Amino acid sequence: MGSLCLSLTLCLVLLIPTPSSAYQTLNQGSSLSVENPDDVILSPQATFTAGFYPVGNNAYAFAIWFSESTCFLGHSCTLVWMANRDHPVNGRHSKLLLKETGDLVLTDAAQFDVWTTGTAAKSKLTTYLQLAESGNLFLRDSEGTILWQSFDSPTDTLLPQQPLSRFTQIVSSRGKGNYSSGFYSLFFDNDNVLRLLFDGHETSSDYWPYPWLSSWDAGRSKYNSTRQAMINSLGNFNSSDGLSFRSADYGPSRIQRRLTLDYDGNLRVYSRGERNEAWVVSWQAISQRCRIHGVCGENSLCSHAPNTGRTCSCIPGYKQKNTTDWSYGCEPEFNGLPNATDFTFIHLRHVEFFGDDFRLFPNKTVKECEAECLQRVNCKGFQHNFRDHNGFQFHDCYPKAQLRNGQQTSGFQGDFYIKVPKSYNISNKKTEHLQGTLDCPQSNTIQLDRSFAKTHQSDIVKFMLWFACALGGLEFISIFFIWLFFYRASQDKNADKEGYVFAATGFKRFTFDELKKATRNFHKEIGRGGGGTVYKGMLSDGRVIAVKRLNDSNQGEAEFLAEVNTIGKLNHMNLIEMWGFCAEKKHRLLVYEYMEHGSLADVLSSTSNELDWQRKYDIALGTARGLAYLHDECLEWVLHCDVKPQNILLDTAYNPKVSDFGLSKLLDRSKLYNSSFSRIRGTRGYMAPEWVLNQPITSKVDVYSYGIVVLEMVTGQSSIKGIQFVNRTDEVEMENRPGSHINEREEASKSIESWMGEMVEPMWEGSHGKQKMDILVRVALDCVQELDCVQEDRDARPTMSQVVERLLDSSQ
Repeated sequence: MGSLCLSLTLCLVLLIPTPSSAYQTLNQGSSLSVENPDDVILSPQATFTAGFYPVGNNAYAFAIWFSESTCFLGHSCTLVWMANRDHPVNGRHSKLLLKETGDLVLTDAAQFDVWTTGTAAKSKLTTYLQLAESGNLFLRDSEGTILWQSFDSPTDTLLPQQPLSRFTQIVSSRGKGNYSSGFYSLFFDNDNVLRLLFDGHETSSDYWPYPWLSSWDAGRSKYNSTRQAMINSLGNFNSSDGLSFRSADYGPSRIQRRLTLDYDGNLRVYSRGERNEAWVVSWQAISQRCRIHGVCGENSLCSHAPNTGRTCSCIPGYKQKNTTDWSYGCEPEFNGLPNATDFTFIHLRHVEFFGDDFRLFPNKTVKECEAECLQRVNCKGFQHNFRDHNGFQFHDCYPKAQLRNGQQTSGFQGDFYIKVPKSYNISNKKTEHLQGTLDCPQSNTIQLDRSFAKTHQSDIVKFMLWFACALGGLEFISIFFIWLFFYRASQDKNADKEGYVFAATGFKRFTFDELKKATRNFHKEIGRGGGGTVYKGMLSDGRVIAVKRLNDSNQGEAEFLAEVNTIGKLNHMNLIEMWGFCAEKKHRLLVYEYMEHGSLADVLSSTSNELDWQRKYDIALGTARGLAYLHDECLEWVLHCDVKPQNILLDTAYNPKVSDFGLSKLLDRSKLYNSSFSRIRGTRGYMAPEWVLNQPITSKVDVYSYGIVVLEMVTGQSSIKGIQFVNRTDEVEMENRPGSHINEREEASKSIESWMGEMVEPMWEGSHGKQKMDILVRVALDCVQELDCVQEDRDARPTMSQVVERLLDSSQ
């Protein structure tokens, strides 16, 4: 062991550089070295740090990042600017030098200049480099004139008070862990409109504002020439084209903010209260992430899955071009044939591809649309969409020359038909097409396309160094392998068990410590109910989450995993998306996507009047769609049993998502009308009479609760306080009037008109949506019809699928 200590000591003396202190100002003639991690520039209050940041194997960029204790040696740092993101420098002998001429230069391995400010001729005075508390790195002369500043050349982030102008743009990074320039950019176009652009391998296209909207319809104005946009420290964003928004945590508080164009193409505002807190998304441009162009490449589909989030897959007849990068898309597994009679079509439900139409063919049948596509050699398939115009129903045909920006969503009312040769037998191919997530694995290896001149060193010193290290290393390696043998033996047992659980559930299993850290020890409560408490948190990859900690900790792990596995099979745009779970000892937690606008109950109780009649109608329709999916479309028959405004969450665009549906009641469809419940479930004011009158419990209990929620939206009265005319769920009142429900229902139907006139119509005065809201109220009143105490009457209320049909018919 003595030789080991002596050898390691010699290695450390020869290898470890002498540390130096951080700079407040870099003066003329001074430099920062890549080999010394202490060579950094700090802002006055140390909010920001500027220095060399590792971006790959022996690859570095000069960058600015938020100072925080979790950011150490290039790990977990929040970068806001890079000088040389596409030209990293070597990890030895590279420097940032402020020359005597006043030019700031980044030199690679003391041989190549890869970046410069070009300020040598701008001033003859003494210059110096400083980092402001705003995060702006600036070069000034002795009279205070700014010669250059980082705010004028942003990378993928805007900081508060940093302007975006006609001369600047922000460009996303290439991927997770890859900081080079990506495919997405935010800029002012020639019409003075602020846009998001996808610029891929073969094509480019605008995707925000949505390209099918005119600038005016998107709330933008072309009639300006300033081309200026900025977010301030309060969280308010304003652009010269009329775009304006506020972050969810808007206000004068000590909050750090940044506006970042992420590598997935979405523009987001991130906020946090303290230096070492996790960043949370307080605003984002696009809530439906598959609407971002280029996410999966050509001939592929983007879709959402509860276990992996956004995923890509090749369409039938196509295979992935590059198995490590979905941006290259998919290519045909067959060769095209010139004879039109040699082709057939594969039908895909709820699939759409945006753009690249030959032209629109209105009012065409599927067969007629097939003929149009077969006449064109370059036609790859066609879109067949339903359209309603002035009460007349049509199906439009869109033959496609290219298949780009594809997505599959259950809410899309249209189908797609892929053109393939008849000789291509789809039944002989794999039924599951190649899929993959869009989160690229972190790769820190960047190959520099340069050669460097070798420096001459003493062969004797090199020999002594390697001999000493080899001698000590030999002893160290022997000890290490003995430890590794025993460690792996214990880890294999845990890995086998963890792999079995993951296969059984289909999505991520978190440890309790992971969720405790993500929620900062369950610090921020955002909701509470009978089943548990919900907390806000952030995962290590930056995703904002809602974590529900269940109260019932006595449930066995096997039973809990079985129910979680069923939840993983539920996938609908109006159901909350579940990302994972925790089943550890007595702890039972569910991890969901975070919804920016909270619950419907929060919005209804606020004084901001966020919901106009159209939004209320859309919320009612979306909620009905989610419940109809639970009742009629998923493999298991799912009763929610607690439909109420607190369990209807709203995303950025106020799209509703039903939550808390997972652990309510999961039943086999063969036992649809033989269900048994050990206790009454639900919330007083929203519970159907069947619970109290001991009648059979069916999906109609959710229909009743839905009707109460809709009436609460329309009238503004809480069901807990009592909605006049319809709320009859009080237990004592039910017990005192058995057998009287039929007569009361007849009397109630006669008084619907008067009730609507007294309570509802005054709220619609001056509204253009009176006819729609009239239908909405009538649907809600049908939903709250009470069942006969003596004879079961399941037809007294409509099904949720019938509710959806009625609301869709009214919205045309």
